[in-house]
Amino acid sequence: MYNVVMKKIFVFIISALLLTAFTAQNPCSAKSLFGNKIAQSKYNKSEIENIKKVILQQEVYANAHNLEDIQKLYSDDFVNSDGFNKEAYVKLIEETWKTYPDITYKTNIRNIEFTDNYGTVFADETASATTKEEIGEFDVFGEIYSATKCVYHLEKRNTSWIITSERVIEEKTSLKYGEARFLDMSLDVPKQIGSNKQYTATLKVDVPEGTNIVGSISREKIVYPQTKSEDAFRNMYDNVLERIFTSNTDNVNEYAVASVGIAHTSGYNENNIRVYLSGMAFIMSRVNVVPENKFINLRGQE
Repeated sequence: MYNVVMKKIFVFIISALLLTAFTAQNPCSAKSLFGNKIAQSKYNKSEIENIKKVILQQEVYANAHNLEDIQKLYSDDFVNSDGFNKEAYVKLIEETWKTYPDITYKTNIRNIEFTDNYGTVFADETASATTKEEIGEFDVFGEIYSATKCVYHLEKRNTSWIITSERVIEEKTSLKYGEARFLDMSLDVPKQIGSNKQYTATLKVDVPEGTNIVGSISREKIVYPQTKSEDAFRNMYDNVLERIFTSNTDNVNEYAVASVGIAHTSGYNENNIRVYLSGMAFIMSRVNVVPENKFINLRGQE
């Protein structure tokens, strides 16, 4: 026992002497290392704030409908995950503002990562607006709401950070009129799928008992200008409608788009009933399509 204790004391003394000798030979090394860590930490915080400022400034410009300044945040060689360049991207923004003059945006930054010259921002974004349509002699008011999970890629050029690309991970948008504004609806699709693969789009609507609903589900490629496809309305038994699609082979992402009509009936006379539409809704969910990689050769590895 005594020998064990003496050995521990001896080891402790040797370690202390070595540490003292090292410190004596390098009196500034520990202080210098500590100073470098502080400087690096300050630099990291400063760069994160600079990146954050770009994304939040985008929100300010968007809510002010300031197209001139919002363009300055984007690189001239910008391209997003749908293949839209800066010109097409800006045109889409401008068209959105014209269609929905009171649209407002909100950005919630979840995380920021960066290296010396490249930054990545993970964000949740929402947009909301009102709209008015003239149907016959009546004005019908609607509400639009969009929720997006996206990733921004930035690059440091000279001393400034600029957005070079954007990737949308998830996107859901709804436009509701009349009674449909107060009902829960969902359009379930895969967030990502391979090219030329089958998937199911499921529409569910929570409506009061006795309410008649019809719906349709179609598919649209994400291209510019946007194309529209149509599908016949069907009765939604049990308030559910499903369709099976095959993802496109054109190397583009796509939307599943659902349309919903809410109808009520009332007695007109003994032999007839009156049917009137009390609400309409359109729901859109993004499906990111991964193109087929034709350069995978597993046999070549054997």
